[in-house]
Amino acid sequence: MSRGGASKDRTEGLDRKCIATGEVQPKGGLVRFVVGPEGQVVPDVLEKLPGRGAWVSATRAAMDTAVKKKLFARAFKSQVRVPEDLTDQVEAQILRRLVELISLARKSGGAVAGYEKVKDWLDREDARILLQASDGSARGKSKLSTPHYGMYVGWLTADELGQAFGRQSVIHAAVASGGLSQRVVEEAHRLKGMRMTDGDTRRREG
Repeated sequence: MSRGGASKDRTEGLDRKCIATGEVQPKGGLVRFVVGPEGQVVPDVLEKLPGRGAWVSATRAAMDTAVKKKLFARAFKSQVRVPEDLTDQVEAQILRRLVELISLARKSGGAVAGYEKVKDWLDREDARILLQASDGSARGKSKLSTPHYGMYVGWLTADELGQAFGRQSVIHAAVASGGLSQRVVEEAHRLKGMRMTDGDTRRREG
C-alpha cells in the first residue's frame, strides 16, 4: 500500500502493455484504468486511484478498440461496466489536467500569453513550448516559430488556452524550460493522441 491507502502496481516505474494494441511503451504514453466500487471502468489519468490497473495507449483509436472489443473485461478478468462515452471522458480529463498544468506554470512565472510576450520569449530562447490556438488565424500563427529543441502544441482551442490564463480566449502562449514544462509536454502528447484521427483535418497541428 502507498501513502493514502492506494495500492501500487508491482511493476510501478516500468513500461506498460496496452490492452488494445499489445505494444509495450513508457506509461507516459498510456492511460491507466481501474474498476470502481460499482464495477464500472474508471479512467485514472493522475494514476492515483487504488486497485489493479489496466493500461491503454493514449490514442482515440486504441481507446475505441478497447471499448468495442470488450478488452477491459479480459484485462480485469471480470464483468465490468464500460461507459459508452469512455473515450470522451479520457480526453476531457487529459485536457483538464493540461490546462491545470499550464495555469500552474503561469502562476509561477513559467508561462506567458499574448503575441508580443511570446515573441519576446522566443527571441530570447526562454520558451520550450509554443502553444497556438487551433482556431486562430493561420497567418498570425505563422509569424512565430517553434523553439529550437522545443515543442509546438496546436491542438487546443482559443477558449481552452484562455482557461489556463484566466482569459476568455488566448491565441499565442509559451511555456518556459524547466519547472512544469516536461509534464506539460507529456500531457500535450497524450491530448494530441486523443484528438488526432486519420483524415481529421480540423485537428491537425497548424
